[in-house]
Amino acid sequence: MSQPKARSLNTRVHDRLYRGRIRTPEETQRIFTTNEVSQLACVTLRQLQWWDEQRVVSPRHKGHRRIYYEPEVVEIAVIAELRRKGFSLQAIRRVLRFMQKKLPEFSETIDAGKHVYLVTDGRVAYFESSCELVIDILNRAKRPMMLVSVSELVRGVKAVALK
Repeated sequence: MSQPKARSLNTRVHDRLYRGRIRTPEETQRIFTTNEVSQLACVTLRQLQWWDEQRVVSPRHKGHRRIYYEPEVVEIAVIAELRRKGFSLQAIRRVLRFMQKKLPEFSETIDAGKHVYLVTDGRVAYFESSCELVIDILNRAKRPMMLVSVSELVRGVKAVALK
């Protein structure tokens, strides 16, 4: 019995093609309800509503209901972690902009089962997969830094999505 071949990036892109067009998130990802996101990220329904109103995370709307996809749920989980650690909304917005740019670069690392950490003080942020580099960042920091295991948050969301 032969081992299944590892799927390359081109194969995955090709798999997303559907009759000459890229599939939309609606066709490829599980939809999360507000209640599911609230339970998953340990935030209140009012917090989700307020973050939507303040355009921190903007879910899609279906009638009067908010619907979330995996990337938005991961962002909410990171926001919740940073809020619990005392970060301001302004600092969280800065970190989110960084995260939205850099997370796609680390998606294969996360899918491979490796750890990816977000290290931030609210002004600067780093994504690292090496524990040695994380320790180095923490040692060189002039301000207190916070650590969030993004890979664990992503795996938690994916586990719920598979159910």
